This record gives sequence, structure tokens and C-alpha cells, in this order.
Amino acid sequence: MEVAYLQTPIGCAEFQGDENGLASVSVFDEIKPIGIIPEVLEDAVYQFKEYFEGSRKEFDLKLNPSGTDFQKKVWDALLEIPFGKTISYLELSKRLGDVKAIRAVASANGKNPLWIVVPCHRVIGTNGDLTGYAGGLHRKKWLLEHESPAKQTTLF
Repeated sequence: MEVAYLQTPIGCAEFQGDENGLASVSVFDEIKPIGIIPEVLEDAVYQFKEYFEGSRKEFDLKLNPSGTDFQKKVWDALLEIPFGKTISYLELSKRLGDVKAIRAVASANGKNPLWIVVPCHRVIGTNGDLTGYAGGLHRKKWLLEHESPAKQTTLF
């Protein structure tokens, strides 16, 4: 598994992947040396730079996350949420065909290994509140404001 790092406006992104695809993207506060970007991760790093510059709204990457079949089903549903839009955990559960699975859906959402690429940050509480985000609510807020079609001071 190859590794690369990219400093973003909201933390250091760590990319992991190989010839089978991007396995994970995570974010943390500590700064890592950027170093040489492995060839298999160059496109992912480039697309993230475009995203943070505001010129990319969708990612076009070969993905290879590890997870259960149910988790992968949830992550596939997350890929259907358009840039600049949000849905609730309840709505996501409905789209997956089982309103009663809301907690399992929320759990799978929280285990998403592909930060931003699989846009779990676009899922909010039914009442519109920002709820749970593995990267921290400050990052979720930043990402939603970054993707907002109407640029304003703050959304939340």
C-alpha cells in the first residue's frame, strides 16, 4: 500500500492506495512531510487540490475501500448525493430501503474510509443540525460551506 500526504485548508490529508485503487483518505491535524507522491496516488492528490481550489465538484478515481457489503452499499448511496446538497440520515435510510436501519446507516456512514471522495459530510440531522463527523464538526461545517452554491459568511 502506497501513502501520500497533502496539506489542505482543514488539515493534512493522508492517501493510501495501490494499483487496485484508492483505499482510504483520512485527515488529521498534525503536519506530515509531503515528500514524493507515488504514481498510483498522483491523480487522487491532484483531484483533491482541484477540489480545495474550487474547480472540482466530482471525483473520478478508482476506489477500493475495505468494508462489509452493507457498508459498501451505504457508501455507494453517499456517492449519489450531489455537490452542494445535503440529506438527512433518515432520508439516506429511506433511499436504502429500510427506515429502521437508520442507526446502522449512520454507523456505516461514520466508518467511511474515503474522506470527501465519498461525501459522508453531506449527511446531516433531520432537523438540519450538523451531527457526527469522524473528521470533526468544524471540518464538516467547512466542507459544506465550501460546497455551498450560495457563498455566504456561514451556514451553521
